[in-house]
Amino acid sequence: MNLYELSATDAAAAIRAGEISSEELVKSCLDRIEVSEKKVAAWEHIDPEYALQQARDADLQRRSGAPTGCLHGVPVGVKDIFDTKDMPTEDGTPLHAGRTPAYDATAVARLREGGAVVMGKTVTTELAVYAPGKTRNPHDPDRTPGGSSSGSAAAVAANMVPLAIGTQTNGSIIRPASYCGVYGYKPTRGLISRYRVLRQSRVLDQVGVFGRSIADVALIAEQLMAFDDRDPDMRPRARPGLIETAAMDPLVPPRLAFVKTPAWDQADEDTYGAFGELADFLGSNVEEIDLSELLKSAVSWHRAIMEADLA
Repeated sequence: MNLYELSATDAAAAIRAGEISSEELVKSCLDRIEVSEKKVAAWEHIDPEYALQQARDADLQRRSGAPTGCLHGVPVGVKDIFDTKDMPTEDGTPLHAGRTPAYDATAVARLREGGAVVMGKTVTTELAVYAPGKTRNPHDPDRTPGGSSSGSAAAVAANMVPLAIGTQTNGSIIRPASYCGVYGYKPTRGLISRYRVLRQSRVLDQVGVFGRSIADVALIAEQLMAFDDRDPDMRPRARPGLIETAAMDPLVPPRLAFVKTPAWDQADEDTYGAFGELADFLGSNVEEIDLSELLKSAVSWHRAIMEADLA
């Protein structure tokens, strides 16, 4: 196995045990980026030497016996709407070309506190709205990677980095994760700070994460879930034990709902078949629930709120 294929969880454990170095892992990821970036175009900004320097610093810190975090030495991609004090944050628009903030977004600072190597800035749709960026789907360049966190999802799917962060206002975590075939997690509102992240809608914006396994998603999300009073919608609370929970078997059988939304009739036959097979596989643990009447205006309500806030 190439080092760039390691899960974040396995890579962090191997670095912690001294089995591999962060520099070796980051170099492997950079080699992968060199091979794949022309096809995928997931990155807006990447400085290989700076990434390697962060990795060397992480290795030096570990060897010195200093405390290390759960993400120590692990490379992470950051959507280009999170402020970063040491690299440009251009929000996917020529209006902000060359913009270099003086401070990190809180989420980026949390990554650094956990020991992560901030690999670079991933492509976003322009101002994280509708106009697509340059990124292509790693599995089929003729298909969309989904937006607006397109570069983050594609970078993880293409094995360029094991983890990345993004945002969601209108499906922008779960859609690109689905399209690119990786795990996307949009947490409950108020669990991850949005301070110094491009604001679209205070009531809808949320920070989320991408990984190649549930354990990886738990690893990075738990690190990000620390109270920040600069985000007005956060409240002091204990961090959820995501890492521990992800490693456990369910205490009780999960109860799941199969909800056919008002847009169900727009799905293709493959989608019908896939969901039908999934429901059959889950058997008595899943119940079909009809919420068509309740949800019939949800899309138009969401659009009205989001576009008013954008304006």
